[in-house]
Amino acid sequence: MQDALPGDSRLALDLALTVRHDGHGGIADDLTEPAGLTTWVRARAHDLPVAPGYAADATGLTAVRDLRAAVRALFAHAVRPGAPSPADADRLLPVPEALDRVNAAAARLPTVPFLHWTERAGPGVHRRPVPDGGDLTAALAHAAIAFLAGPDRQRLRACHAPRCVRYFLKDHPRQEWCEPSCGNRARVARHHERHRRPS
Repeated sequence: MQDALPGDSRLALDLALTVRHDGHGGIADDLTEPAGLTTWVRARAHDLPVAPGYAADATGLTAVRDLRAAVRALFAHAVRPGAPSPADADRLLPVPEALDRVNAAAARLPTVPFLHWTERAGPGVHRRPVPDGGDLTAALAHAAIAFLAGPDRQRLRACHAPRCVRYFLKDHPRQEWCEPSCGNRARVARHHERHRRPS
């Protein structure tokens, strides 16, 4: 279901998910070097206003990582009263600082009004980035703002399966984990915990 998300929601969630479980009990970060950011951006070229030959540098990587920290802090704030992802729990930015980072990044991409008109709804105005605006971090900040201010935010959850550090969008009322494999791990952990306790 999450593959069918609107572009902004998918992009904001994808940015947050560049921090993930490494499969060995630790945390992996897909954005530790410019090459990782280059690969990530090129895989999303249809959603981002960057040239197809985009190549990240150290400055761009730092800017995206700083924005990601702000987005994850705001995701943690959005899932309250639930707990944030364990990857974020002890190093969250304060919400005002996270908001400042996202808004400052978004301000670097100018937008223009765009008029649309449907027979049912009548005219409406949206803002679109100026063609060839090209600031990656600003585009990601715009996506994060659209996601956090949109209806998908209500479905945002942190996965609390053992060793998982992901955020996900809850697709149905009984969903507790980001993926079935996390549900299996959580059930196995509960089973082991029950049998470990003295009778």
